Amino acid sequence: MTSRSGRIYLAVALGSALGAVTRHLVSVVALVSLGPAFAWGTLSANVLGSWLIGLYAALTEPDGRLMARPATRQFVLGGFCGGFTTFSIFSLETLLLFGEGRSGVALLYVAVSLAAWLVAVWAGHATGMRLNRLRRSDP
Repeated sequence: MTSRSGRIYLAVALGSALGAVTRHLVSVVALVSLGPAFAWGTLSANVLGSWLIGLYAALTEPDGRLMARPATRQFVLGGFCGGFTTFSIFSLETLLLFGEGRSGVALLYVAVSLAAWLVAVWAGHATGMRLNRLRRSDP
């Protein structure tokens, strides 16, 4: 393993840990604020994470507004966003809703989640691309 690849692996590991802790905090706040009737914390983390990954990917692409080293880019994209978004818990929550006989809520959760994630990643990427264009028009 080279020194560069070691830094990238370390960056992903640290970003993942930070993302997972942040996701947990979002879930706790949502549970305390909104109650356990719906998986608001998971939905919020996945929508926010989808927006963030779209934004950061656009801003740090080769012609993007921000210059990011490979380890920094992977800290955010593969690490933080990967640890922050939580598709395994989403799957479990969906399964549990079906198991509780709440099929309509489970299907609504899947549909709203998928639509919100796609809109969020599109909005984040579009925002990043707009910010990139602003840099090109600066004097």
